[in-house]
Parts: sequence; C-alpha cells; structure tokens
Amino acid sequence: MKLADQIVQQLQQAGVRRIYGIVGDSLNPIVDAVRRTGGASNGGIDWIHVRHEEVAAFAAGADAQLTGELAVCAGSCGPGNLHLINGLYDANRSGAPVLAIASHIPSAQIGQGYFQETHPDRIFTECSVYSELISTPAQSPRVVQAAIQHAIGIGGVAVITLPGDIADEEATKPTPMHVPFRRGVLTPCEESVQELADAINTAKTVAIFAGAGVAGAHDEVLALAELIGAPVGHSLRGKDFIQFDNPHDVGMTGLLGYGAAADGIEGAELLLLLGTDFPYDQFLPEVKTAQVDRRPEVLGRRTHVDVPVHGDVGATLRALAGRVRPKTDRKFLEKTLKKHDKLMTKAVGAYTRKVETITPIHPEYAASVLDELLADDAIVTADTGMCNVWSARYINPTGDRRLIGSFLHGSMANALPQAIGAQFAYPGRQVVSMSGDGGLSMLLGDMITAVSYRLPLTVALFNNSTLGMVKLEMLVDKLPDFGVDVPSTDYAAIAAAMGWHAVRVEDPRHLRDAYAAALAHPGPSLVDIVTDPRALSIPPKITSGQVFGFATAMSKIVLNGGAGEAVAMARSNLRNIPRR
Repeated sequence: MKLADQIVQQLQQAGVRRIYGIVGDSLNPIVDAVRRTGGASNGGIDWIHVRHEEVAAFAAGADAQLTGELAVCAGSCGPGNLHLINGLYDANRSGAPVLAIASHIPSAQIGQGYFQETHPDRIFTECSVYSELISTPAQSPRVVQAAIQHAIGIGGVAVITLPGDIADEEATKPTPMHVPFRRGVLTPCEESVQELADAINTAKTVAIFAGAGVAGAHDEVLALAELIGAPVGHSLRGKDFIQFDNPHDVGMTGLLGYGAAADGIEGAELLLLLGTDFPYDQFLPEVKTAQVDRRPEVLGRRTHVDVPVHGDVGATLRALAGRVRPKTDRKFLEKTLKKHDKLMTKAVGAYTRKVETITPIHPEYAASVLDELLADDAIVTADTGMCNVWSARYINPTGDRRLIGSFLHGSMANALPQAIGAQFAYPGRQVVSMSGDGGLSMLLGDMITAVSYRLPLTVALFNNSTLGMVKLEMLVDKLPDFGVDVPSTDYAAIAAAMGWHAVRVEDPRHLRDAYAAALAHPGPSLVDIVTDPRALSIPPKITSGQVFGFATAMSKIVLNGGAGEAVAMARSNLRNIPRR
C-alpha cells in the first residue's frame, strides 16, 4: 500500500472518524487515501472541507475536548499548515488530544528555499507535545504511533510533518496494531494526603477554588465542602464540572468573575486549589494555600503553595476520607453565601430584569433568555471577549451541558469553528455559538462550511459594532477608547445570502421568538442581536487602580467633547457595579 494509506489506516485504528482541513497538492496523497476509506458511514473517515485551516484546528480541538477522543486536522505545505497554528495553540493549552498532519514540500527540496518552504517540525514545537518529520516510509509507522500516543496519553497536540512525495511512496513496514489504553488514576502519596488533612483540620475556615481538573469529582468536592463548611468558587473552565447542583457555589473570581468568590477565597485561613492552574495571580490571596493537581509542573506556579499535592482531585479527596474532621462553625460559609446571593441579585441579575423594552438590547438579557431556551445537554461555544463574560455569568451548567471557548489561549474568532467541530462530534445535540461581531467577521467564510454540511448549529450573534473587551481594557488603563468601533453591519443579511436561516433583532420583545425559531431550524441559523455597545464587564472585586483608570479615561473623553458618550456609558453600567 501507499504510505498515505498506511497512515490513514493507523488513524482509523485509533478511532478517528473525521479529518478537518483544506486539500492541497502536497496533501493530496493523504486526502485521496481518506477518500478510499469510503467515509465514516462505511467505517472509514470523513474529510471535512473547511474554508480556513485555522477553523480546521479549532474544530478538531473542540471535537477532542468534548469527546475526549483523538481528532485530526490537516494543512498543505507552507501557508496551508501555517494557518493551523492558532487553533493548535488553543488545543494544546486546553489539553485536547489533536493530531495535525502538516504536509511538506518535496523532500529533496528541503533546505533550499523552495516555493512555499517552511519548517513545520520546528514551527509547531511550542504548541505541541510531540512534533516530528517523517523522512522515510520505514520511519513512518512508529512516528505516527508515537504521535497518537502522545496526543491521547499526555493530552495535547501532536504534529507529523509529511513531505508529499514521501506520502506517495510505498509503505515498507507493517502497520502496527493500535492498542487502546485508558489514562490511569493518580493517587497521591500517604505523606501528602496526611499533610493536606492536617492543614484542613488546623484551619478555622477553608475556601475551595476549583478548576477543570475537578471533572469527574463533583460529588467528592461537594462532600468535602459540606464536611468543612467551605464555599466553592471556580474558574471558567471549572464551571461545567462544579457549579451544577452545588449549594456551596459562590461563583467565579477574576476579570470575568461574578458573585462572592473573590471575597470567599480571601476571607479564609486556608485556600484549597483543586485542579486549577488559574493564571491571574493578582486575584489569588496571600493566605495559606494547598494545591492538588495531577500535573506536578503547575504546583505553586501561580501563587505560593504551602501544601502541594501531586494527584488527581477525585483520588486525593477519596484518600482524605476519615482523616478530615467536620467543622461545626458555619458562619464563614453562611456569610459568603449571603454575600453571593446579594451580588447575584443586585449586580449580575440587574440587567435581566425590567429590560424587555429597552434598546439597544442589554447583552446580559440576551444571554439570560438564551440560557432559558437551551436544551439541558446543549453545547455552547463562546467567543473571546465580552461573550466570555456573558456566557460565564448567564449560561448555567446542568451536568450534561457544556461550555467551551478559547479560555486559556484567548483567541478571537474561536466560537463558530468550535461549534462546527462540536456539531460534527455530536450531530444529535443542540450546539450554539455565542459569537461577537468582531470574532464572527474574522472567520466569516466558514459560515459556508456550516451550509455545505447542513449543520443544525445556531449562532447567537452579540452585535455591538465594537470590540467591547478591548474598549474596557483601554478605559481601565486610563485611555479613551480608540480604534475599537466598526460600522454597523447587518450580519443577518450576510448569513441569509449564504443560505442560513437568519433574523436581525433590534427589539428585545422579539428576542425569545427569534431564538426559538433558530434553535428549531434543521440547518444553520443565526440571530443577529443588536446589543448595547456601552455595556461593560464589571468584575466582582474592583480595585482602586481600576476605578482611577476608568475615571481618568472618562475625564479625557469629556475633555475631548464626548460628555454625552461618558454619561451614556455610565448609565449603561450603573446597575452592574457591585454593592457591598
């Protein structure tokens, strides 16, 4: 068989059902080998033709994050595979098992400044757990197998660089049999478990901050929280896995945060970080801290950790059973929960009440109504920026519902590509992309991909004609906003021209019906929601520096003749300022 056929056969054995990409000359042997498999409906592999390779990588990353299975993307030599890099960075930082095929120029031309020459085996090193060049057919089977094992076993991106002429040669070695394996459970050592138990028993008050590493350990975390009277805050990636059915929930901290998580973790004698590598160290208090994570390299990376525990969260908490004494004093927990309820009612909930007739539409209201109509097992993807804020605060997890985004890499334009990958992975589930107009316009061409495959995904477009998060960052940095606004654009008209079911909503009274019709449509649908461009994200804990920066920027706006703009912005955000 051809080497390309052997590589595709190895991917089939590893359970791959789709490859996202764009065809190109150096990639043709692989694409033709995929064609000969007969497609997923015949037990083979489907080639998913996207319009931009960045979309291919984002879609594969979403597919892998949601299924936990290996997903594959591919790009032709030079510019083709270079376009993969942003999505691969995102997938690698998210721990998604993705294999990328980066086809290469003819092997005899490597190093000669040939047409479209790059060096993918070097370029992708930083955004992968494995990156290797296949230079002979005899080498290929072991490299491909190593790439599969790295991607699945470690959790991240593996890249194989494959010259087109090598792919078209005859295979010379037998195809190795792929043996599926399951990642083991990492149990901490006895000394670490006892040290953690002692720290919890000694502290008068304990707060828990949970990340995505608590996946599968919801009940264990809640049992510990109940035993010791601990409030439970979480990161955005941890929201899916710990917020649902959680009477101890106090929300998120950080710039996107809400609720009393900031107060809760700062008011405790002991902070317990569970499965989180929360990067914003300015929001982590200087208190005694214990951290549990299966990745030893992240222990103590963000803040000083007094009790580092190397292990899976679930296994660690099960090992604590019988060692932790109950705490009868519930005052700290009750105080934090009371403050959380107040903040959720007066700050986060402020924009969702009595706004059914206010225009432009409050984005908070648009997110809240969407949450009410979502299926319990819906998959929601959120663009980076203000859509991250609205999804974090208003899209509620159910245990079966998923919320993903570019939460670690922070790329624009991720939501639609991730929704495409999610819908291919789960054709029977409701998939909704919460897109900003800035993000959607960046990779607008792949709306055609959704039409090509009749994907029943829905885009809820928060169209404020501005880069809202960047505007806020400028204001906090004492700068008047500049270069962030764009002309008002009717994306519903653009979507309709591409073959989407599309409606533009300017009156909030029409929003619920527009959502319902879009979610019921059997193909791609878009709700273009004209939202208030002055709505800003107010974090739950506001520093004096942020207040000073915002006030300084407002003063500059007024001095430059923008008094009306300053007043309008103040009115748009007044109800969202946390009251202590």
